[in-house]
Amino acid sequence: MAVLKALIGIALLLLGRKLFWLFVAAIGFVVAMDLVVRLFPGPATGGVNPVALVVGLVAGVIGALLAIFLQRGAVSVAGFLAGGYIVLSLLDILGLGETTALAWVLTFVGAIIGLVLGLVLLEWALIVLSSLSGASLIAQSIDLSRPLTVLVFVVALVVGIVVQAGTLSRESTHQET
Repeated sequence: MAVLKALIGIALLLLGRKLFWLFVAAIGFVVAMDLVVRLFPGPATGGVNPVALVVGLVAGVIGALLAIFLQRGAVSVAGFLAGGYIVLSLLDILGLGETTALAWVLTFVGAIIGLVLGLVLLEWALIVLSSLSGASLIAQSIDLSRPLTVLVFVVALVVGIVVQAGTLSRESTHQET
């Protein structure tokens, strides 16, 4: 499972804006799997909860289809899910707990911020949210001490934003000529 999260994280870091349907599908997949595991912990086969995997795959496919046919709406939903997932992931990374009422309020606030970003700043929202999501997945997939995990998160985040902003800049410069 850790390898899968890391691979999805790398894809989101480098291609989240360009292949936004991948971003929407990946966020749907990861969030659905994470919610199933958190809400219905059960036996895992080979380290993966099969119910969570199926629910994640279905959510990912639905997300990809929505992204292809309903771009703005799909990005807004993905922004909502990514914003909440990012806050929940950061709480995990920082060891601040996830079962408190405050954690759920912060998660909801993050989700609303992600939704607003998705609506207002489509391109930059995709860059920032996919980079944050990718960095979160990568940081969660490695087993390091908390300070090193935070460092990996920050470095991955910066790399993702720089790479995607660079491609956006090159595309807009190329279109102007």
